[in-house]
Amino acid sequence: MGWISCSCTGFSKKKKKMIMNQNPPERVKSTSERLMKIDSPQRVKAASENGKSDNIAAQTFAFRELAAASKNFRAECLLGEGGFGKVYKGYLESTNQVVAIKQLNRNGLQGNREFLVEVLMLSLLHHPNLVKLIGYCADGDQRLLVYEYMPLGSLDDHLHDISPDKKVLDWNTRMKIAAGAAKGLEYLHDKASPPVIYRDLKCSNILLGKGYHPKLSDFGLAKLGPVGENSHVSTRVMGTYGYCAPEYAMTGQLTLKSDVYSFGVVLLEIITGRKAIDESKSKAEQNLVAWARPLFKDRRKFTRMADPMLQDQYPRRGLFQALAVAAMCVQEQPNMRPGIADVVTALSYLASQKYDPIAQPNQSSRAAPGTPPRAKRGIGVQR
Repeated sequence: MGWISCSCTGFSKKKKKMIMNQNPPERVKSTSERLMKIDSPQRVKAASENGKSDNIAAQTFAFRELAAASKNFRAECLLGEGGFGKVYKGYLESTNQVVAIKQLNRNGLQGNREFLVEVLMLSLLHHPNLVKLIGYCADGDQRLLVYEYMPLGSLDDHLHDISPDKKVLDWNTRMKIAAGAAKGLEYLHDKASPPVIYRDLKCSNILLGKGYHPKLSDFGLAKLGPVGENSHVSTRVMGTYGYCAPEYAMTGQLTLKSDVYSFGVVLLEIITGRKAIDESKSKAEQNLVAWARPLFKDRRKFTRMADPMLQDQYPRRGLFQALAVAAMCVQEQPNMRPGIADVVTALSYLASQKYDPIAQPNQSSRAAPGTPPRAKRGIGVQR
């Protein structure tokens, strides 16, 4: 995958290399007017949970109000930094609310486009597994987004380079997070009309609330999916290295199955504790999917793929089933990948099977719970 040129937009404090246009900032005339020109206007109608959310309903903020909320964007309030800007913790006195404030870089058209797309998408899309947009600011050349505050940070914070104050995620919590993230993606693919391709699914874009409730965030790269007889959307290759589906990286042809591939990479990270790309490892192990593919072919090697931080505290059959789902999601041929609804069915079952390390120590496959109900396309959950 070394040939993929992708950008990064996550909240990670570690900056990554990006592709960005270095044009002068574009002036926003009317936010609502510009929002409707970001993607085919006649197709911009998204379904909320009750299918009736088709109006822009985000609150507008003055820059000075957000500056005051974040103590003038002090370093002590910094939550993270991504490709398009920095995210700060803030407090809105007017609503007595703790929020996350994303200040976009003022460095060109791409960042401005991301701002407009995100306001549009999160104003129209509403689901328990999508982060809530509270409002935005478009004063002069300042572009800021205000989200609900997610107290536990990102999934990336809890899987990789874990700080001493964070506990290791147990098996049950990992499956809960995986199932919740899949439900958010299912909403975008199957409930929104037209469907929405997220295009930037990765661990740093999955934020965690109380009880490790996961929500997808950062919709600046999202695209409306194909409708009618169209099989794909052609677009410039954007995303994060290690998560981009191979066919999208090579051709720029974006489909819903491109997101499914990215989800498969995230699921592998959740199971193995490894990063999608880890240059600190040997060359053969730097790319997570390339490392995993040979192991998928031999069930006897599945236990090697479990995160060592789990200390063997996981259901053996549950591990096999989760790896089977991940393996199908990262198939090279997009038509061989399952639909996200089938992934939700499988992972919801796994999340419902609570593992007790005391009652079920080193559980063998014969003693493990039964297999989940078969989905429409029959995800290959191994027995």
